[in-house]
Amino acid sequence: MKLDYLALAAHPDDVELAMGGTMAMLAANEKKTGIIDLTRGEMGTRGTPETRKMEAEKAAKILDLKVRDNLGLPDSLLKSTREFQLPIITAIRTYRPDIVFINAPDDRHPDHGNAAKLQTDALFFAGLRKIETLGADGKVQEPWRPFHILHYMQDRTFEPSIIIDVSTFFDKRLESILAYSTQFNADSD
Repeated sequence: MKLDYLALAAHPDDVELAMGGTMAMLAANEKKTGIIDLTRGEMGTRGTPETRKMEAEKAAKILDLKVRDNLGLPDSLLKSTREFQLPIITAIRTYRPDIVFINAPDDRHPDHGNAAKLQTDALFFAGLRKIETLGADGKVQEPWRPFHILHYMQDRTFEPSIIIDVSTFFDKRLESILAYSTQFNADSD
């Protein structure tokens, strides 16, 4: 399925926190949207990869996503290597998004900045014919580069190039965040 908008995230819940309102608004405007999480969030203090997967699926329904995938890359070990780029390249060529949102380039969480570098590199390489990937059908995929790549703001602010009023989708955004009950509704440890 070709997507109009795809958000890449280091961890499940990154997109919901940073731009859940935008994703809800796009879906409400009949755009085909998706989120691909790079890791399962397995190094997080709360929850397990299994519970995080269920929470991500719940959030996907709330945001009316067409696609929610997880690449299973190692949490806390993200870096831009060909090994980690290839699954992203394959996904980009599979979904052929017009616009891709990626992690913030500088953030308190090391995975976010590392993911941004990995994502940026993989998005460029997805357009190179000489990097060969196979689709689910076993056939060689065609190169693809999105028309625009935008960083979403996380912990640290930066000068935005685009501001979208999603105030009418605030409740939907909050609902998608609270789908991660192990992260945000947990009792204090």
